[in-house]
Amino acid sequence: MFEFFAAILVCATFLIVGTLTVDYIIKAPVYKGPPTEHFNGKTFSNIDGIKARGLKDVIKWAITEEPGPWTVLSEEDITYGSVPESTVTEGIKITFVNHATFLIQVDGLNILTDPVWSERASPFQWIGPKRMRPPGIRFQDLPEIDVVLISHNHYDHLDIHTAKRLKDAFDPLFITPLGVPLYLKENGITNTAELNWWNDYVINQEVKVFAVPAQHFSGRGLTDRDKTLWAGYVLQTPAGNIYFAGDTGYDGFFKDIGQRFNPIDVALIPVGAYKPRWFMSPIHVDPFEAVQIHKDVGAKQSIGMHFGTFPLADDGMTEPINDLAKAREQAGIDKKDFFILNEGASKSFYDERHTIMAE
Repeated sequence: MFEFFAAILVCATFLIVGTLTVDYIIKAPVYKGPPTEHFNGKTFSNIDGIKARGLKDVIKWAITEEPGPWTVLSEEDITYGSVPESTVTEGIKITFVNHATFLIQVDGLNILTDPVWSERASPFQWIGPKRMRPPGIRFQDLPEIDVVLISHNHYDHLDIHTAKRLKDAFDPLFITPLGVPLYLKENGITNTAELNWWNDYVINQEVKVFAVPAQHFSGRGLTDRDKTLWAGYVLQTPAGNIYFAGDTGYDGFFKDIGQRFNPIDVALIPVGAYKPRWFMSPIHVDPFEAVQIHKDVGAKQSIGMHFGTFPLADDGMTEPINDLAKAREQAGIDKKDFFILNEGASKSFYDERHTIMAE
């Protein structure tokens, strides 16, 4: 974990010496708008006011951390998934790339969530969390991408290098929470739409996307923390409703999401980066809370994400998978109802009068 310690020292040095020039390079532009119930005119907040840990606790964790085992896998160690179909017109097909990146194919649309193909989840490609597993789909094998959903502006969810590649290859529509398009536009990406929680965007005559609450935080530098919004999304489609939770801690609003968008046919829920709990619990659910989210939103089936790719916390590479199995057993949930996909693997879902079946 030398890279993590080095990153902490770099950030601490910036704070101590006030190196605002460097901060300007890596921070994102900030949202400006009228105050709302979760925006005070300067910063956004979570529904119950819960905040992520500060730098003091980051340093405490760095000193006391007990990371689980990770193994670097190369392209020779994995089997890439099949080249995706160009379009899917019947049902829903979901392919897991890895981390929080999925390819969702529905109603002739190809949609990516939080796409990351870079080698590091970091402002720099020489330091920071390193990719331990290759993406399950090669970038060059992607079909024409129509829409990209960005949950928030952290480096493991908004990878600007991948975003630029997508813009150059496909010029898709980037749908983001409030304030995030400002950073995209600084990087030449202008085909954007931004949403507040509970707002929607009509993608076509049949498909609509809603931004929904998440419990997290935002920021790419030292002085832009919480100055853009974070969110999950619900896609309403003729084949069923799809919930992408983004990056989140646990709170009571998941039941509200489930009630508003009943039925949730497929949910994509984070299960990794949860240890130690004293540090991670405000912003990252553990597998037991992920199972509770599955129940709260009333998902017919759920797929785990946000694990096994970047070492972001003390849980090891496979620990989230093992703990998810324990959480399912404890809650009496069948494996087919909340499962893990291998990188590059796909599932097809067909909705018949709101009864969903998976291939």
